[in-house]
Amino acid sequence: MTNIDEFIERRIVTGMIVSTEYLRTIYPVWNPRLIESTVATTLASWCIEHFTKYNVAPMKDIEGIFTQKLRRGLPKDQADEIQFLLEGLSKEFTRKQFNVAYLIDQTWEYLQQQHLKHHIEEIQSKLDAGVVTDATSVATSFAPVSQGTNTTVDPFENLGRVRAAFEEKTAPLITFPKALGEFWNDQMTRDAFVSFLGPEKRGKSFWLIEMAMRGIRAGCNVAFFQAGDMSESQLLRRLCIYLTQRSDKSKYCEEMYIPVLDCVNNQLGVCNNESREVNLSIFSVAQNLKKIKSKLLIKKFLENPNYKPCHNCSKNKGTIWLKKREAVEPLTGKTAVKKMVEWRRRFAHRLRISTYPNETLTLVEITSLLDSWERAEGFVPDIIVIDYADILAPDPDCARLDYRNQQNKVWQRLRRLSQQRHCLVVTATQAAATSYEHDSLRLSDFSETKTKYAHVTAMYGLNQTDEEKRVGLMRLNEIVVREGDFDRSKEIKVLQKLQMGRPFLGSFH
Repeated sequence: MTNIDEFIERRIVTGMIVSTEYLRTIYPVWNPRLIESTVATTLASWCIEHFTKYNVAPMKDIEGIFTQKLRRGLPKDQADEIQFLLEGLSKEFTRKQFNVAYLIDQTWEYLQQQHLKHHIEEIQSKLDAGVVTDATSVATSFAPVSQGTNTTVDPFENLGRVRAAFEEKTAPLITFPKALGEFWNDQMTRDAFVSFLGPEKRGKSFWLIEMAMRGIRAGCNVAFFQAGDMSESQLLRRLCIYLTQRSDKSKYCEEMYIPVLDCVNNQLGVCNNESREVNLSIFSVAQNLKKIKSKLLIKKFLENPNYKPCHNCSKNKGTIWLKKREAVEPLTGKTAVKKMVEWRRRFAHRLRISTYPNETLTLVEITSLLDSWERAEGFVPDIIVIDYADILAPDPDCARLDYRNQQNKVWQRLRRLSQQRHCLVVTATQAAATSYEHDSLRLSDFSETKTKYAHVTAMYGLNQTDEEKRVGLMRLNEIVVREGDFDRSKEIKVLQKLQMGRPFLGSFH
């Protein structure tokens, strides 16, 4: 039995212990003869027994089952191996996400391999015995392992399949609240490939870090590949700035104004809702709040110390207000490590970061490293973040293609990565120079090749004028969304403060 076989059998048993969905899929075609490890076969039988009785995976109950089996005389050598395996599962019990689809694909492949192996052994056994007729009969009787599902359906007859198609919903791996959540949460799912489009220095890396950290908080395993836009030290500092909301640079630690969500009616003093925070007005009706200037906003903030922003009701018409943050000490290594220790207690083992020099990271290398993490640590990502796709190097088999076709292959293979690994892939791409000529990004603002749009499941534009940057406001729009109706002119406004490492502090329509 090879190390790879041991690894996949351990993964199969892990899936049977922690995932009811996985166990329900495997149960109809389970054949213990295809598993070589005695320990794996034993644990799998416990899971099948539990599922047959309760219709759920055992999860933490496996520890009680193990204790019960010990009392009944489980052999010591098996008991020691099982205890070691179960101790390694503790982190899986705390995760909200488990990449079931990817493990199912691996399982079918392994079971098929084992089935073929046993079949060949049986044929060879007949040949060794000199029974050629029987060997021929066995050879012609081969049938692949059934995946337990019938892929052929008459939709007019099997109405249950039709009903199930509408009931099946894919939950997002990353979620945002309020307006931004409504805007794109449905696109942040397994098998999706999402990209940001923005001009240079528009905060693309900040958004990719935001995606990674939200994924971790949601219980996902996250693989973050830095393709050369930042060094490892720069990326680690950026992560710590995000966690502490404090820069390591003195100029960004001085007194500053942070954008907060408010309501137009509250600022104009035309709200009569009893839940309103304070009965004060800031602006007259004649003023255009949509193009508010940062200097005017700060002036109004200082002139009205008793004013309070409000978004207490469902009729909220979003706009921007400010809150003041006093000067703080720059972030130090000591403070950063302390914050990292706090996060480690809650989210240990969920993030892997790999950093490469510019134009040296390929999709082949990404795949190889993911396989290595999986075999060595059992780490399977739910989300893969790549900062960013434009500076990935072409795979060796694409070296002779022109640059545009190389880029097309990179994006095509990023899409394949999301499908094969059944994960969410998130990246970013640089907008063309023409994007500086208008306030909002358009479909024509692609760089290198427009075929990028053909491969993503969604692409979002990062839009911001110089004045909006000073205020702390960004506008997001849909460039491409594969499923569902979308409008490229529709924008969601996001509050942010990149000096604190935060591209998202709130949102409104």
